[in-house]
Amino acid sequence: MAKFCSSCGAALTPGAAACAACGAALTASAGPAAGPPPYTPPSYTPPVAAAPSALSMEYKIEGDNLQILRVKLRPGMEVYAEAGKMVYKTPSIHMESKMIGQSLGEKLLGALKRKVAGESLFTTHFTCPSGQGEIGFAGDYPGRLQAITISPGRAFLAQRDSFICAENSVAFSIAFQRKLGTGFFGGEGFILEKFTGSGTVFIHGGGDFVVFDLAPGEMLQVDTGCIVGFEETVDYDIQFAGGIKTALFGGEGLFLATLRGPGRAIIQTLTLAKLRRELGAMTGGNEQAGLGSIGKIFGSDD
Repeated sequence: MAKFCSSCGAALTPGAAACAACGAALTASAGPAAGPPPYTPPSYTPPVAAAPSALSMEYKIEGDNLQILRVKLRPGMEVYAEAGKMVYKTPSIHMESKMIGQSLGEKLLGALKRKVAGESLFTTHFTCPSGQGEIGFAGDYPGRLQAITISPGRAFLAQRDSFICAENSVAFSIAFQRKLGTGFFGGEGFILEKFTGSGTVFIHGGGDFVVFDLAPGEMLQVDTGCIVGFEETVDYDIQFAGGIKTALFGGEGLFLATLRGPGRAIIQTLTLAKLRRELGAMTGGNEQAGLGSIGKIFGSDD
């Protein structure tokens, strides 16, 4: 039977007084080894998942086309919302209306931006001084709610009057359309709501939502007014929908909004303008499908 060195595990030459590999002296008491030392794999300690932050916001969106957002707050957490969007709150929730900003100038400028974007001058801030509380928010007309995660360097642009609420770490501002034609005919006007910072913001739109993750260079043509929002990396423009006959009688207007990736874009199936037209028709209003669509060439659909 072959013998092996008890020090290094190398095979021994029969009759040798020392190991040829490591030079260790061999003794008769060492006896034959059963084989090389067993392999011991290096110890591995799996990474421990980080515990959720005590300030992580818990929320749930419930419902179908009349959705409600339910947000749970704990001490140290704060969300701010558009005035009039709250549906309910528990008694432990404290609410206060105020302007966002440190100085008086920042507050007045922020209020002006919000007014231009179609929102209220003041925002309502919700905190929970002790224990845990819950608030509910909803939109003003049938539609969907969407949670948008904002990270540093990745701003999100949304249509006017779409803001519901946001974590206090998300900044609300406005963005101006840089292209004249897009501002006139793009359906969103010259002003868009802009969200930056870090955290979650909730927006509202009409009908159902379709979310597109556009690859670099990938383009999407959308009926003007049906865009809910898109990441800042998405290029937003307009183009002709077709000939004059199509523009007058096709019901889609003269222009289509175009979105070019990369980035995420959200489309809505119902605009507030379409809802108003349908309600107007039910109450005696009359809009002809052909000549009545001439107004869409120059009017916005938001």
